[in-house]
Amino acid sequence: MAIVQVSRITNRKGLTENLPQLAGAELGYCIDSRRLFIGNGTLQEGAPVIGNTEILTEFSDIVAVSDYIYKDIAVGYAAQTGPTPSDPVVRTVQEKLDDFASVRDFGAVGDGSADDTAAINRALYQLYCRETNTQIRRSLYFPAGTYRVTETIVIPTYAKLIGEGADCTIIYLDESVDISTLTAYVARFGDSLQQTGANIGNNGAVLPRNIEISCMSFQTGPVTDVFFVEDAAQCYFDSVNFVGPLSVTDITSNLATDDIAGVRFASTSAYVTNTITFDKCAFIGLTFGLNTDQQVQSITVSNGKFDTLYQGVVLGEGAVTNGGATGWRTQGNLFDSVYAEGIIYDDVSLNATAYNVFYDVANEFQGTGSPAFPVISFTNDNNASINDLFERTDTDANVYARVKITGGVTTTGTQIQLGRYARETGRTFALANNQSNQIVFTTSTTQFKAFSMFYTITRDVEARSGILNVVSQTADGSTISQVYSDDYSETNDTGVTLAVSQSGTVVSIIYSTTNTGFAGTLTYSISHLA
Repeated sequence: MAIVQVSRITNRKGLTENLPQLAGAELGYCIDSRRLFIGNGTLQEGAPVIGNTEILTEFSDIVAVSDYIYKDIAVGYAAQTGPTPSDPVVRTVQEKLDDFASVRDFGAVGDGSADDTAAINRALYQLYCRETNTQIRRSLYFPAGTYRVTETIVIPTYAKLIGEGADCTIIYLDESVDISTLTAYVARFGDSLQQTGANIGNNGAVLPRNIEISCMSFQTGPVTDVFFVEDAAQCYFDSVNFVGPLSVTDITSNLATDDIAGVRFASTSAYVTNTITFDKCAFIGLTFGLNTDQQVQSITVSNGKFDTLYQGVVLGEGAVTNGGATGWRTQGNLFDSVYAEGIIYDDVSLNATAYNVFYDVANEFQGTGSPAFPVISFTNDNNASINDLFERTDTDANVYARVKITGGVTTTGTQIQLGRYARETGRTFALANNQSNQIVFTTSTTQFKAFSMFYTITRDVEARSGILNVVSQTADGSTISQVYSDDYSETNDTGVTLAVSQSGTVVSIIYSTTNTGFAGTLTYSISHLA
């Protein structure tokens, strides 16, 4: 109705819980919550509903009383969210905002100074451990910043952590922390009650599984491991960096003392860690990128980077538990600035390395011309290197192998091994003109007793293709000898003779060439039973 006169406004005050039905235009002020209401009036006066209307102030819960309708007007029209255009789905702004949780909602600061340990662990507990209701399991967002922690962060079952980039969102274990007073990891997996170690799975808790972490870094200041994966299954790291405090100088000078890994693993016979994926991850400033002697299954490390390390991936080099790692795949990664071996599959089997590229690896940080270790080392059967690429030259590979199998020191080439069958491919050697008994390469009977060299020789316009079969043997326990055969076809006489000599356990492939005025090229691969 029309306003016909202005009367004195009446008002009331009291506690929120005692707010009555106000008369039309009567004000009610809630002293405790500092909120202001006005009466709607009666239906006869024209009010649409009977009740009180809140007058918004700085103390009003605006989010709770505001409605949200998804519209997506950027496309030029309002999206239909309900059964009809006139009946849209209406939610409060509070409901909309609660779709996604930020760690800062729980008190984390991310300024690199405040201790965010309690806030992060509180957020993880409240979202993933307090209730079994799946609706509370929101993705936990970490806005860009450095989240300083002073204790291990325990990441429980079903957690999904999302950062703004590996160089933007960093969880950092303060270098001033006395690691003797805590379980020494920046972060580790826990069960659905954040229990770890011997307590995992107790009290009806669900084992660590379906955990996803992306676009962030875990970094340690003290000399301690970065991450611990324990009794876990179906967990995924995407674009995550594992960063330690070590420099090239630290690694070189502290070989006997430092022992920190980007990721370590643990399993029990009942709970075997399996199906863990590291994609687009980096391992930097550590003794080892990934290291385990534990029984683990189907671990994939792909499209990542290994840099400033003593060794890259190390499996089964210590006391192996229940056969150690099986089904481990290291594929499509870049290895550079690695002091010793890039990959070691020691007392383990059924593992593969494929399509990785190795630059300054196994040279004690000295680069080409200073080989000190094999680039890849296998000890057991049923480990395979498939199409791995190496910066290591043929000359360096004759000193220390690109791929070393079963204790040998002179295996060369890019190697594929299936069971005990191994094939090394992609070698070339220049055959000088008018030479006698020059060494092409050497190998050792401690590595393998017999091998076949598949080869092609080109010299001027002539070509030759053949197989050189070599068998080494011990005749009477003291005299070592060998036999060989060279079966080949050629267009015309290339003037090249291949032979084999043996001294002790060292077998040498040698060549001689006639004087034709032309050098030649030998391309070959080697097959053997490791």
